[in-house]
Amino acid sequence: MLVVDDDEVIRQLITVNLTLEGFEAHTASDGQDCLDRIREVDPVLVTLDVMMPRLDGWETAARLRHDPETRHIKIVLITARAQDEDRRRGFDIGVDAYLTKPFDPAELIEIVHDLAKAGA
Repeated sequence: MLVVDDDEVIRQLITVNLTLEGFEAHTASDGQDCLDRIREVDPVLVTLDVMMPRLDGWETAARLRHDPETRHIKIVLITARAQDEDRRRGFDIGVDAYLTKPFDPAELIEIVHDLAKAGA
């Protein structure tokens, strides 16, 4: 798993929850950091914030989807952007799930388990 968020507290919250469930979690501080690390980490799933410096989550997700080497990676957007238009934009890009902040860690874990099974 690769946890991508510019907020260190959110990154740690997600990482701790994934680790407690037995997942190996790596972190990235923004979209560019994610793209720089993606091949090194080779994650099954990426959790991705939308509003980040350097490269936002929309563009990061689009680049992951358009690259033949990364298009198989499951993407969960975790964002404060809760409008229907934002959700549609995410699903149009091809994300697999969309969670709004504040989120329930149990819901995130359920989504991750479901997507990890689907990707296996």
